[in-house]
Amino acid sequence: MELQVIAKQEEIPAYDKQAIKLQNIRFYDAPYDEYEGEAITEALIAKILSRIPNGLNIYLSLDLYGEDDWLEVNCDGTWLALSYCSEEGQNNYYSYNPAFADTAAQIAQANFSDKSIYSPLESGGQTPIPKIQALTDVEQGLKAVEYFIRTGELYPGIDWLHEF
Repeated sequence: MELQVIAKQEEIPAYDKQAIKLQNIRFYDAPYDEYEGEAITEALIAKILSRIPNGLNIYLSLDLYGEDDWLEVNCDGTWLALSYCSEEGQNNYYSYNPAFADTAAQIAQANFSDKSIYSPLESGGQTPIPKIQALTDVEQGLKAVEYFIRTGELYPGIDWLHEF
């Protein structure tokens, strides 16, 4: 496995702020709702975006069945982690927090007993998310989520960690 940091860009390309590229939304907090295709409306997007800063765990997928090209969003109100999976798990991107860059070697060892290198967030409700992959600027993370919803692409205004 190789890791590459993709540095944020200062200029964000213009995009249609009313577009919706998503085809599937899955909440993995109760009540575990799922939405597909035309059921994904502007009202639903607004509801999701307003709930994220208060804590929300959700999958946003460009695939109708939610099985590929999805962005996992984990937020507890203080930390926000983004994980993008494409090509059936062969191409992964994670939000990157450079303040914790010195923990990369520890993360590679997968020692979950060292709680100091992990955020309080859990991927899929069970796997600890390293601080190096979790943002403390929830507002920037929220911009990244909306950009993905509207464009189907990763937000260039934050750093990303590419795993391949």
